[in-house]
Amino acid sequence: MEKIKKFFKLKEHGTDVRTEVVAGITTFLSMAYILAVNPSMLAAAGMDQGAVFTATAVSAAFATIIMGVFANYPVALASGMGLNAYFAFTVCPTLAGMGVSEPWKVALTAILVEGVIFIILSLFKFRETLVNSVPANLKYGISAGIGLFIAFVGLQGSGFVSDDGSTLVALGSVGSAPVALAFVGLILIGILWHFKVKGAILWGILGTWVLGILAEFTGWYAVNPEAGVYSLVPNFSGGFLPPSLAPTFFQFDFAFVGQHLVNFAAIVFAFLFVDLFDTVGTLIGVADQGGLLTKDGKLPKAGAALMSDAVGTVAGSVLGTSTVTSYVESTAGVAEGGRTGLTAVSSAVMFILALFLSPIFLAIPSFATAPALLFVGLLMMKSVLKMKFEGDIADVVGGFLALVMMPFTYSIANGIMFGILAWVILKVCTGKAKTVHPVMWIAFALFVLRIITLVMPA
Repeated sequence: MEKIKKFFKLKEHGTDVRTEVVAGITTFLSMAYILAVNPSMLAAAGMDQGAVFTATAVSAAFATIIMGVFANYPVALASGMGLNAYFAFTVCPTLAGMGVSEPWKVALTAILVEGVIFIILSLFKFRETLVNSVPANLKYGISAGIGLFIAFVGLQGSGFVSDDGSTLVALGSVGSAPVALAFVGLILIGILWHFKVKGAILWGILGTWVLGILAEFTGWYAVNPEAGVYSLVPNFSGGFLPPSLAPTFFQFDFAFVGQHLVNFAAIVFAFLFVDLFDTVGTLIGVADQGGLLTKDGKLPKAGAALMSDAVGTVAGSVLGTSTVTSYVESTAGVAEGGRTGLTAVSSAVMFILALFLSPIFLAIPSFATAPALLFVGLLMMKSVLKMKFEGDIADVVGGFLALVMMPFTYSIANGIMFGILAWVILKVCTGKAKTVHPVMWIAFALFVLRIITLVMPA
């Protein structure tokens, strides 16, 4: 035990083993939905659902252990939401339209190449320099923006927020079990937090799940698989052994690359762009929430953290899953007191256990994790207090756009993009171009290129 404390520097970070383990479990439960969502999504692209489940869990555990051991950060990784949707519903249908019989193999090849490029960028410290070159006001705006973003994810997952043809969003059905129980779960976390109960967020997730099971037994929560409403009671009829990886392991299509280099490069760039800036935003947000940034806003060991992300992406492609990236839900564990890599390792162990206890973990619904996301979003919003809303107009507008564009465009990367674009342009227009770091110019150029790709006709 003493070796563990010393290795992860628990005393220096003001934490202990129990706190770190509880934080790791909390992080896992907040992102466990990926074990159900990712296989379902990639199965729509023609992949074996069971194999994708195993690949998702194994790659998440592998990458998260690397993050915990080498970077000593409380950040968990797994197949990224948004990136898997792009994989399944944009890349694969496009490739199928080109006559590719198994488009998912080409997509996995693109992810492999993306991961290798990330490793190279990490070795040359480009990504690390980018993280540490982002201005303080932008960092705080990014952190607060991520708070709003994950709160919005929680509101959607619980049904608190629903689609509306006129206003885009509207209040969901407050009489439904998911909405009502998510609200109760948030109140429960608030009460436990007030009385300083250890694991308040974790207990909130589990308590909401148990209430959901009771609602199912009473008929309030009506199970309807055709409508995507599944039972909250674990089903062990399928056994405990994880599905085989064989159908997706090392399934690449390098022949396509040689024949369609330009098309392939476009696919790689899209994966590369979103993952690069999503990861940067996530690390900044988690580090700020955990008090891990230095006084001048730098992220220590950023290189090791970013390399963990890159290696995880390569491993995920080999195993057979979409891009592996740092998860913003790691803030749930940080909110529980997680400060070191032991939190990440604890999350990784949970992913390994999930391979054999998948019926339990897959039974936890999104409305049970929604209270955790909402409460963490609340905690992350305190970064707004550190923002400056007067002074250098580049810092003010850049930080503001980073904050608002994340939830309103449903993308961390978009928030960073518009924040940096506005910051650089205003620096130039106010005669301060010489103060812009070269890496910020590179990021600006990449975002301009991204804008061009968005406005040009397909």
